[in-house]
Amino acid sequence: MTGSAAAHGAPVPPGPAATAERTGQSTVRDTGKEESGNQLTGDIDFSVPSGTFQDELTVALGTSVSGAEIRYTTDGTLPTASSPLYSGALDLTATTQLRAQAFVNGAAGGEPGTALYVARSFDAAHDLPLLVMDAYGAGKPGREYADAAALLMEPESGTASLSTAPALATRAGFHLRGQSSAMFEKAPYRLEWWDNHDEDADHPVLGMPADSDWVLRGPFADKSLIRTALMYELGRKTGMRVPRHRFVEVYLNSDGGPLEAADYQGVYMITETIKNQKDRLDLKELGEEDISEPAVTGGYIFKFEWFAAEEPTLTCTGEAATCWRDLEVAEPSQLRPEQEEWLTGYVQKFHDSLRGASPSDPQTGYPAYIDVDSFVDQVILNELSREMDAYIRSQYFHKDREGKIFAGPLWDYNLTFGTGGYFGNQLVEGWQFEQTRQSPANDWFIRLMDDPSFVQRVDERWRELRAGALSDGSLTALVDGLAAPLTDAAGRNFTRWPNLGSRMVGPFVTPTADTWQGQVDQLRDWMLRRAAWLDSSGWRPDAG
Repeated sequence: MTGSAAAHGAPVPPGPAATAERTGQSTVRDTGKEESGNQLTGDIDFSVPSGTFQDELTVALGTSVSGAEIRYTTDGTLPTASSPLYSGALDLTATTQLRAQAFVNGAAGGEPGTALYVARSFDAAHDLPLLVMDAYGAGKPGREYADAAALLMEPESGTASLSTAPALATRAGFHLRGQSSAMFEKAPYRLEWWDNHDEDADHPVLGMPADSDWVLRGPFADKSLIRTALMYELGRKTGMRVPRHRFVEVYLNSDGGPLEAADYQGVYMITETIKNQKDRLDLKELGEEDISEPAVTGGYIFKFEWFAAEEPTLTCTGEAATCWRDLEVAEPSQLRPEQEEWLTGYVQKFHDSLRGASPSDPQTGYPAYIDVDSFVDQVILNELSREMDAYIRSQYFHKDREGKIFAGPLWDYNLTFGTGGYFGNQLVEGWQFEQTRQSPANDWFIRLMDDPSFVQRVDERWRELRAGALSDGSLTALVDGLAAPLTDAAGRNFTRWPNLGSRMVGPFVTPTADTWQGQVDQLRDWMLRRAAWLDSSGWRPDAG
């Protein structure tokens, strides 16, 4: 007997049976959050692995649980004893999240299983990895996590197609992220990989270490497509902490029909999030019981988010006229009052040291509280790029147990190298740390650049880097190396989003070269001219 399965969120449309065009492979093993040995398929055998299909697909179910019957769902929920009883192969004609559970005498037995089948109306070949997201007809997400199927296809012999067997097929949640970038049609997203119980599932992605949390960045105002990747690579060369990242092309289907060519979203970066995890920042982990020294001294991740900070935030206790604002604690997410009090006190001491009689004194000045070299490199990279929100938004810091405050990791750098148009950031000449916003988020970097000792270290470090990692030759080679693999994908991206010649992209001033290669050339030219100006400035705030 043949059963009939519905798509998650909508009935399967009627249609004649057709020979299924189908490729796929088993889902990747969850490596972190599920119990050892479990897969997304659990104790259910799916005759066809997760992946995409055209027309119609027939799937049979089995189980390794002895004496069990199988019950299944197609609406995204886990099966219960009252769910449809599996009695024969299921014919699928629409995108389906097929979930099944073995039952023995009415009780669940073994682990549930899930397979993800994404219907498509066409095939397409690409030379970058493909990430296919299907939201089961729920529409594009807002700020809350929405359920999705996620399939990641890696190139084989230089080509990845929609019919390629996915290297990763997983349940997922995604939501809109970002501030100004969230206004664009090519939107950025936050991703989570989920297991069968809606818990985080750690999976490796394109050679990056396994984790459940990822970000999809969609360069839009950045018409070179590589500005953030360029900054990450520059940060890596200077020794800053930066997220790993890979370029992918994305398809996002949210209307409930089969995946179509119009669902192509263009070139994205899939990027690690900033978090305290072994393969990311790997700081000491603060537990609820860590409320006294030395345990309470770390690890912390915190950041400035000017007019966008979320609780918990650290409140300055000094004079109101000199205080910082919008300093958000990112980790630990469950911050104990004692931990908040300790970190606030430490940050306040650093803040006050910038105002002391001898700010650069190793014992009483800022060197007692921060890793000066990381702050020096942060200034160099922010000033080279003139990131529009430098120092005040997505300005991360981290502090390990019994350690000092380090600047970084680097994060948002899409409005850089001549793109943006606010606070003079599009100009080759001038200082980004002197930008004026009311109320200011902080004056830490202004104070540091007022100190001759710090400026000297910046100048010496700049000259060292200009002889190597940041030489004109190295900068040129880095830009060319990042751009080369995107040549064909950039053509597809700007066919989908034809904004190359537009001066204004949303509220931002952007270069207007009418080809993608011209945009890359403008980025390279601006960066080299900016580096030359910094060479001539001696890093004196009065230069320019």
